[in-house]
Amino acid sequence: MSTETSGGRPARRRAGAAAGAAPAGDAPQPAAAGPGTASGAPHAGPAGVSTGDLPAFPGDLSAFAVQLRRMHGEVGRVIQQYAARQNLHATDVQALAAILDAPEPMTPTRLRTLLGLTSGAVTACVDRLERAGHVRRVREDTDRRVVHLQYVADARAAARTHFRPLADAVRRAGADFDERELAVALRFLTELNDVLAEVPGESARR
Repeated sequence: MSTETSGGRPARRRAGAAAGAAPAGDAPQPAAAGPGTASGAPHAGPAGVSTGDLPAFPGDLSAFAVQLRRMHGEVGRVIQQYAARQNLHATDVQALAAILDAPEPMTPTRLRTLLGLTSGAVTACVDRLERAGHVRRVREDTDRRVVHLQYVADARAAARTHFRPLADAVRRAGADFDERELAVALRFLTELNDVLAEVPGESARR
């Protein structure tokens, strides 16, 4: 999916990017046999699945899709448990994760864009999280019109306690891999998330 540049940084192959990459769960199954599909279009085998002008995937795409769905399900199960324990909506937990992972102070506008929600839905979400003591609205000193969303320290600690088993699972799963292998795995996951973020979706109405 990406190649190394001379500086060692991954360089994405852009072939077919304009057409949009299909989510892993919608990946086509590898052809059982033969050099092409019934329509005559080229179709690589299990070692290099490709469709149209998308780059070939040098691996078992179907197996990757299965494992990604498994991971999504397992992580989702832990998230649902946390939401139920905290009396939160699933969207509320997504908002908390976005606030926690944001490289810069989160604003309601950025949160709306990240979650694909309407302005009203984001306001309702933040109101619920603020009432429950998970976040607080803080106005910027230099511009009082700008509101930042901050994760309350005690709530952050509770979340870390609940989700610690996920971190422990990563440690156990990675114990048999060396640093180079883990760096490749992280690079792939980062690239995959970047490409998935480019998959077009419906814009939320105001």
